Amino acid sequence: MKTLGAAALASVAGMAAAQASQCPREDALGTSRVLAVDPAAYPRVGLKSFPQTLPLVDHEVVLTFDDGPWPATTQKVLAALEHQCVHATFFMIGKPASEHPELVRRIAALGHTVGHHTWTHHNLKYLKPDAADGEIDKGIAAVETALHGIATSTPTTPFFRFPYFEMAPKTLEKLQSRGIAVFGADLWASDWNPMTPEQQLKLLTDRLNLAGKGIILLHDSRAQTAVMLPAFLRYLRDNHYRVVHLVPAADNPATVQTQ
Repeated sequence: MKTLGAAALASVAGMAAAQASQCPREDALGTSRVLAVDPAAYPRVGLKSFPQTLPLVDHEVVLTFDDGPWPATTQKVLAALEHQCVHATFFMIGKPASEHPELVRRIAALGHTVGHHTWTHHNLKYLKPDAADGEIDKGIAAVETALHGIATSTPTTPFFRFPYFEMAPKTLEKLQSRGIAVFGADLWASDWNPMTPEQQLKLLTDRLNLAGKGIILLHDSRAQTAVMLPAFLRYLRDNHYRVVHLVPAADNPATVQTQ
């Protein structure tokens, strides 16, 4: 895949940012800006998997959460984000979304972006193409049903993340042809490994300080992450990081980027 060229740079106007809504708590981290992502310009992002990522400036981060919704932990994650007036993107697995539709709707009602993460978190790289497509479409349909009561494989938010970041070229190409952006990550907390919240916080902040910015991968299904998150958000605030909230380009027709 080619790196960002002049044509993609020109499309940044289509990825317009708008001022985030005002936060009632003056000492909160807050959401710095909203970035509308056009899958045509940014079909695959995240430097852990691809040569291209989103056009973030120094000290800007995007918070993303995988593998939910799980009531016991997702509710704590939502409370931490709400306390700091921060918006994130949740890449949901279809099966738990179908089991907890009220939580899916609450996440969206709080202003977060809802993306897709297959039906059961199978490793798609090792499935036959038709089976991989079925995992993707069933997952999308489950989340869309929870959100809107309509079982469609056309996602309202065309954002997808592969389980384990394992992907086959044919599946990648098909998602691009459908206008669905594939998200990797620029850094992560490795929260799939057992560790204390304190250890996880240090690992994540060390990696963030090296990277300086980026798309961050976390898991709202992990208890240690739910416990760690309030301290991490305070760290972002105290160290002058700014949170960028992602939305689909169609949801944000503005053409002037603002901070």
